[in-house]
Amino acid sequence: MASILHFFFAALFLALLGQGYCQCSIADVRISQTQTGKTVENKPEWKATITNGCPCTQSDLKLSCDGFQSAEAVDPSVMSKSGGECLINGGEPVAPNSDLSFNYAWDTSFSFKPLSSQPNCS
Repeated sequence: MASILHFFFAALFLALLGQGYCQCSIADVRISQTQTGKTVENKPEWKATITNGCPCTQSDLKLSCDGFQSAEAVDPSVMSKSGGECLINGGEPVAPNSDLSFNYAWDTSFSFKPLSSQPNCS
């Protein structure tokens, strides 16, 4: 009986540990920006880096980007704008603890905010 009870608690512990490990949210997405030192059409160029701090992949990652403008084209495979939302990586998964970057040029940095994503924990 004691070994069955130990097995039950071990299984319960592992199940709870697994759920805690894979509970990711949009709060795990961080955005940092730095100036590259270049100018495009007399506007400073910025490098925006999106980091998935979740231990799982996150797909369909969207940022709030209403009003975003750039004097240079942004690589659409990294970020594509539709209305006030920007889709990252074409909706494909962003790997755990990895970065995606894109450059844009404007007078000031833009305040991108993570909106939504779909964590993919297995």
